Amino acid sequence: MQETMDMTAWTSLLLGLYTLMSGIGALRRPMIWREVIEETNRSPALQQTAAIVEMLAGTAIYLANPWVPADVLSCIVKAIGGLMILEALMLAGFNDIYSNFFMRNLNHMHRGWAMFAIAQGLALSVAASFRFH
Repeated sequence: MQETMDMTAWTSLLLGLYTLMSGIGALRRPMIWREVIEETNRSPALQQTAAIVEMLAGTAIYLANPWVPADVLSCIVKAIGGLMILEALMLAGFNDIYSNFFMRNLNHMHRGWAMFAIAQGLALSVAASFRFH
């Protein structure tokens, strides 16, 4: 009998590991997220590249994961994909407004955002690990 792959578990694990490492990187190099936003602001080509990459990743996550109300993790992962799509649209159309909003928040809450990313990454990774046989 052929087993099917649990796309929600794999998506949650890989997204969780990326988010975890991104948060750790931000704690190790406190100015890195600020530099990324500033660099993106200076380059319209980079703005559009970031937007299309996030749109593709968000779309893949959204479409690969079902919405099953009894499965909380699948709903969370699908919602993350949807939020990524919305963020990509904001980056494509309103990068100046959107990045200025984040710059104000990063100035005052850098450690908080990094710790949130670490907590989110751990939660997604641990939730995924319970789904693997």
